[in-house]
Amino acid sequence: MSNELEKQLEEIKQKCQTCTKCGLCKTRTNTVFSGGTANNKLMLIGEAPGYYEDQQGIPFVGKAGQLLDKILGCVGLTREKDIYICNTIKCRPPNNRDPLLEEKLACREYLDAQIEILKPRIILLCGKVAVNSMLNTTQGITKLRGKWFEGPNYCKMMPIFHPSYLLRNDSREKGSPKWLMWQDIKEVKKVYDMLE
Repeated sequence: MSNELEKQLEEIKQKCQTCTKCGLCKTRTNTVFSGGTANNKLMLIGEAPGYYEDQQGIPFVGKAGQLLDKILGCVGLTREKDIYICNTIKCRPPNNRDPLLEEKLACREYLDAQIEILKPRIILLCGKVAVNSMLNTTQGITKLRGKWFEGPNYCKMMPIFHPSYLLRNDSREKGSPKWLMWQDIKEVKKVYDMLE
């Protein structure tokens, strides 16, 4: 990635770190801007930071993050080399509740800037908050997961189950959430491998 793009991302991150546009600024320990590696191929948008993310300032570092790393690893992807990870909102909501509409709207400029700077070719929408925010729908993720949608800058977007949901649904039987996730991540890797 060019130094210019890194500089642009850093400027947005600095602005985000001092943001006071919604009430979450009063309860956060850290803003959680991004993780992984900045690239124009693959971005994952999660929901909101949890406790561990708020403490460390990095997305997906708890149990769900460890499972996400395993899922990516199964198809040869790593956060260090292949994927840029961010969230719909950058501050942790109290008690890990879903973000409120006004919180999502207040934080949207940072997410939009990340997408516009990187122009990723594939965006994974991880969990219902990301799906509802990016697809402007209230349809459930179970109906939408595994399907491709057109996104910003003509990218492909695919809704996927959130790893925390998979942690609560342990079955690997055909048709189970974990089995469906395996189908989805294989499809993502197939498309990823076709990118230049």
